[in-house]
Amino acid sequence: MNKEMEEWEKESGARFLRSIGLRSGQKVLDFGAGIGHYSIPTAIIVGKNGMVYALDKSNEKLDELMKRVRREGLKNIKRIDTKGELKIPLKAKTVDAILLYDVIHLVGKNDSSTRGDRKKLYENVYRIAKNNALISVYPTHLTTHTEIISIEEIKQEIAQYFLFERRTTSRLVHDNNFENGEILNFRKKGN
Repeated sequence: MNKEMEEWEKESGARFLRSIGLRSGQKVLDFGAGIGHYSIPTAIIVGKNGMVYALDKSNEKLDELMKRVRREGLKNIKRIDTKGELKIPLKAKTVDAILLYDVIHLVGKNDSSTRGDRKKLYENVYRIAKNNALISVYPTHLTTHTEIISIEEIKQEIAQYFLFERRTTSRLVHDNNFENGEILNFRKKGN
């Protein structure tokens, strides 16, 4: 891993994630965690009293993440393997924050009912989120082989389940590179 990415995971990534609302002691789901560019700085923030659930459908990426977790001596990242299903295997109202970074475009990728699949994702996120939980979305690749969707459309879809809080532009990791990207932050209100 290059020095710039190491610095992201240990310092600037943690600063960014604190700026969106992550705090010590929280339980956070990194949906589509990959090799951990967001899981590792999140683990640093939440500390020993918090937990990061790193969920991904790629066993290879999660294997790489867990090797890195062991090397770094992190004890607060739990791996969750899936086969791409949208049912999140966590109990209801147990998570303080959910990161949906660079994954929205993959939901329903091989299905013509893409919006329906995103609806299932949002319903599962709603189920596991505590009241006032942060839902942070980094929508990328909005032109896919099945549809073209705007950030505003994604915002409207998610706002059916969560209260929109703010839109932020920041330097982010995307596909193992850095770019300026837009983050949409929401909060769970209700029961």
